[in-house]
Amino acid sequence: MDYSYKGKILISTPDISTDIFSRSVVLIVEHDENGAFGIILNKKEDTVSQSISEVFGFPVDIYEGGPVEHNKIFFIVKGTPVTELYIRIDEQYYLTEDSETIIEEMVNKRLGTEEVKVFSGYSGWTAKQLEGEIQKKFWTVVEVYNLEYTAPSTHHLWKNIMQNLGGEFLIWANAPENISMN
Repeated sequence: MDYSYKGKILISTPDISTDIFSRSVVLIVEHDENGAFGIILNKKEDTVSQSISEVFGFPVDIYEGGPVEHNKIFFIVKGTPVTELYIRIDEQYYLTEDSETIIEEMVNKRLGTEEVKVFSGYSGWTAKQLEGEIQKKFWTVVEVYNLEYTAPSTHHLWKNIMQNLGGEFLIWANAPENISMN
């Protein structure tokens, strides 16, 4: 494998307009010769978020991390790791599946909701699948992007990144969700 997309942001192009990846912003957490693992950052699950918030007694937003294994919960956490089970994203953030520890830290107010983002499921690609999708221009790779991974984000995140990229991306940013309506 010549190149890894680990740590990069993928922005879906309008070619992906009929599924979960439509207008998605994906963080690639792992990428090697066996495939890739990522989390969609901007697909909030309003109904699930409301239900979970009622259980916890404080607001918790749940995001759809991708179409694979919705029964798995992942957390992106800002700060010093509070668990030994984590994958480092960068100097400030890490990803973990250690629900018990993260929930305990949140309930006991040692982690604030602004330091944690919760995801149901993930995005996965088999060996060379992601490279093929990038080659077919389903994804735009953003090499460096200053992003607060635990900040609330919605469908506006995709548009904002596209606008910041400028050029031809401005056309995409302003295109209707259903490009056949253009």
